[in-house]
Amino acid sequence: MSNQKQTNKGVAEGIKETAGAAFHTLHSALETTENVAMNAVDTAKNVATNLTNNRKGQRNQD
Repeated sequence: MSNQKQTNKGVAEGIKETAGAAFHTLHSALETTENVAMNAVDTAKNVATNLTNNRKGQRNQD
């Protein structure tokens, strides 16, 4: 293989590895964002449930 072909192959492999690393980073960031969003939804649900239960309890005491 000529030096130019070897160089081109090395450059192509470098680009492929960089793209793979970038994809992995983006995928991890999306998973983190999803986890944060789901935790926020769970927290909002818990707050709403607690408020509802507290109001029901207050009505029962009246």
